[in-house]
Amino acid sequence: MGSQWIVLINDHKQKLMRYSYNALKSPVVFAVLILFSYPQFQGATAYAESLFASKRRVPNAKNAGYVKPWARVVLESVASGFKQPVCLITTRDRTDRIFMVEKAGVIRIIDDNRVRREPFLDIVSRVRSRESERGLLSAAFHPAYKDNGRFYVNYTNRGGDTVIAEYTASKDRDRTDESSERILLVIEQPASNHNGGLVKFGPDGFLYIGMGDGGRGGDPWGNAQNKNVLLGKMLRIDVDGQRPYGIPGDNPFAKDSRACPEIWAYGLRNPWRFSFDSATNDLYIADVGQNLWEWVHYQAGSSRGGQNYGWNRLEGFHKFDMPEEMDLSGYTLPVLEYGHDVGCSITGGEVYRGKDHPELSGTYFFSDFCTGTIWGLRMTRKHIWEWAKFLDTTYGVSSFGVDSRGELYVIDYYGGSIYRIALAE
Repeated sequence: MGSQWIVLINDHKQKLMRYSYNALKSPVVFAVLILFSYPQFQGATAYAESLFASKRRVPNAKNAGYVKPWARVVLESVASGFKQPVCLITTRDRTDRIFMVEKAGVIRIIDDNRVRREPFLDIVSRVRSRESERGLLSAAFHPAYKDNGRFYVNYTNRGGDTVIAEYTASKDRDRTDESSERILLVIEQPASNHNGGLVKFGPDGFLYIGMGDGGRGGDPWGNAQNKNVLLGKMLRIDVDGQRPYGIPGDNPFAKDSRACPEIWAYGLRNPWRFSFDSATNDLYIADVGQNLWEWVHYQAGSSRGGQNYGWNRLEGFHKFDMPEEMDLSGYTLPVLEYGHDVGCSITGGEVYRGKDHPELSGTYFFSDFCTGTIWGLRMTRKHIWEWAKFLDTTYGVSSFGVDSRGELYVIDYYGGSIYRIALAE
């Protein structure tokens, strides 16, 4: 019986609580934990879960060291008035223009710190956005956007499935004809949550797509570890190749008949946001956790892909749905995790490489949607990871963004505003 698990459903958080059977021999303890599964006892639930967490930690797992912040930062207001903003992108054709993606299905232009009234894109009629994790979730400009006017979006269609589509902007690059849509990929979603959501071009010119495991709690379909499905994966496709898209020849499973060739890495739960370091090409993936932990994966720019990041065998540095005797050698562990005592839903950010604040260079900024705390993570010259809390905010930080000069922005989902990260005077 010691290898079995008791599973309690917490409908409020749509997550699973899992406890060792031996730890629950007492009927009183079991009854209390049943009670804690109700929403009004979620704080007590987190405490009860923490009592068993240490028993599941992976041997020799090394978290980033928590240190004092290496700089003092503030947030400078840039623009406001957005409705549920989720993604900020920029182009290289006009350095003063910022594009804001709104969840309902609109992209707006910020020009000289003013929001244009006419939207750049409006596909509200095609987007399903009433659920919290569905909608128009991101956009990415083609590396040659200045010449070809092409950009790509990730949205939830009316049927609830993920759509990756290409659009072409007008010649003046101020608006988009919705009829120019070319659908590259439709991925069936079995549930309304864990959609992932980000599309982003890598330094190699290929389009990366972050896909969640399909939702519910605990990955009940086993998608993240199944290389025959696209859910729970980081995908990598060639939008300039054959139609509807091509497969890069160096994708790790391009020639493997037992796996989807689009897969770059797998074992992800819900990689809502990921980013590339513009100086090193390193990839940072923030994966939204289950009951207890949130974590960040790091992939060196020299990587050839193929990593198994562990979900749902692991949750961060901890065993989740893994037999005690299972070999851990095939999994790539995160470089950082934090518990639900300090947050509950990680928001991945960006590495600062701007010129205005050299003290911040190389810092990966990220946040938590529940608390609004802004942290920084970096690798020291001795190749040791360290992280620090830089700022407490009251914002619902949904995403970060970078302008053409390398300066970083923070998006407040609930307040409908964006802020620029700067050094405190």
